[in-house]
Amino acid sequence: MEEPQPKRRRLSDTNEEDYTNKKPGELPASLSHPISPPRKKVARERKLISSPIRLTTIKDLPKESNVGAVSLHDLLGDPLIAECWEFNYLHNVDFLMSHFDEDTRSLVKVHIVHGFWKKDDLNRLSLEQQSAQYNNVTLHTAYMPEMFGTHHSKMLVLFRHDDTAQVIIHTANMISKDWTNMTNGVWQTPHLPRLANPQNTTEADMSTGSGPRFKADLLNYLRAYNSKRQVCKSMVEELKKYDFSAVRGALIASVPGKHDVNEDDPSKTLWGWAAIKHALRDIPVQAGKSEVIVQISSIATLGATDSWLKNTLFNSLSSPTRANVSKPKFKVIFPTPDELRRSLDGYASGGSIHMKIQSSTQTKQLQYMRPIFHHWANDCEKGIIEKGEIRDGGRKRAAPHIKTYIRYNENKSIDWALLTSANISKQAWGEATNGSGQIRIASWEIGVLVWPGLFDGKAKMVGTFMKDTPTKEDLEGDEPLVGLRIPYSLPLQRYGESEVPWVATARYTVPDWTGRVWEG
Repeated sequence: MEEPQPKRRRLSDTNEEDYTNKKPGELPASLSHPISPPRKKVARERKLISSPIRLTTIKDLPKESNVGAVSLHDLLGDPLIAECWEFNYLHNVDFLMSHFDEDTRSLVKVHIVHGFWKKDDLNRLSLEQQSAQYNNVTLHTAYMPEMFGTHHSKMLVLFRHDDTAQVIIHTANMISKDWTNMTNGVWQTPHLPRLANPQNTTEADMSTGSGPRFKADLLNYLRAYNSKRQVCKSMVEELKKYDFSAVRGALIASVPGKHDVNEDDPSKTLWGWAAIKHALRDIPVQAGKSEVIVQISSIATLGATDSWLKNTLFNSLSSPTRANVSKPKFKVIFPTPDELRRSLDGYASGGSIHMKIQSSTQTKQLQYMRPIFHHWANDCEKGIIEKGEIRDGGRKRAAPHIKTYIRYNENKSIDWALLTSANISKQAWGEATNGSGQIRIASWEIGVLVWPGLFDGKAKMVGTFMKDTPTKEDLEGDEPLVGLRIPYSLPLQRYGESEVPWVATARYTVPDWTGRVWEG
């Protein structure tokens, strides 16, 4: 019989200690070395980015409703402001000047760009009378080639004594009412430093949403003012010297005249609906169902059929068709007389909010728009409330003058958002293309388009309510979150069958909460 194989010796046997020779109380060597506890897994802190769009402060709302909101003094009160270019539709020079620092307001070079080209226009005469009181205010009249166009853009361009510049795009007229109790929005660039070498732009990133692309489009917009007279040539030459690389956003503007729509030359800028349609080609959208909520303060007469609304404007806002991405559903937010009646300024707020429903064409327009009309305040007795989590925007009683176009997806996030001066009108966005492949635009407008990828390649955007910064719980996952300040409350409330939009030219005999009626 064979002898059994010797047992294999454990490798550790060679290193075993002889405990028989240990002195009393002496620890084994294996226990005398320091032992580090296992490293704890540190949870990665979720990156949270504040909303690129802010709301203006509301005088008669409580403090909690004005968290993160910005006042006109916040924008203009810095004593380092050396020069201000103010573009707008309505202006009150005294109101504007009162918001500069009191010690330096007489030193700031103020330029006001308006569209009142008729010399006997009462608005122009008032502007001239007011500005004559200030040695540092210069008026400039924009070229207005279209009879029914307006200079509707709302923008501030600031140059500062610390060699920085800033561009502010907003939605408020430069009058007290718009900055007091009406809802408006503001988008600001950071303070832009002067370029070390203004001539060196050879390798600039000209992709949609980049700073250099924004700068090129903004300068092209400003140069359009100089087509017939030198309105702001000096400002363009100065603004060229600043570094826009920190800017995140796409300029979406309108310039009056006839324009080509099929332009892929990066040195050229598209205008009106062609601009937003072109920009949306480069912006990713989430798969699945989506809706674009258009929230405006005026709706022009668009025609007896919905051809322009659907085939031109809504089509340009739909983004190119991609796999698993369906065409968005459209909703329009516009206030009713009941909402104006209960607003902070009552019917007086309605002077800035316009739609007409009296003529035959306008009645037909109301018929095709009624199914997509939704309330501003979303707390009306006759409205039909939609399903969804209740979120309070904090602006129910502050009547809207803001204009936003936002694409929401079914994953509870936002694909893109536009803050603009442009309402729903052919004058603002442009007619449908003619036989020559051109569009005709009547008005000056300006806005900025933002989306989550501008701020972080993996980011998602979520609506924030009564605050600018999201919380990590606002959306599942750990990717960076960009907030977007939503001015209205959700879920939306669709118009009831008998409800109609506010009409500023109509007469309302039911008193508002202040006891006043509206004579139209």
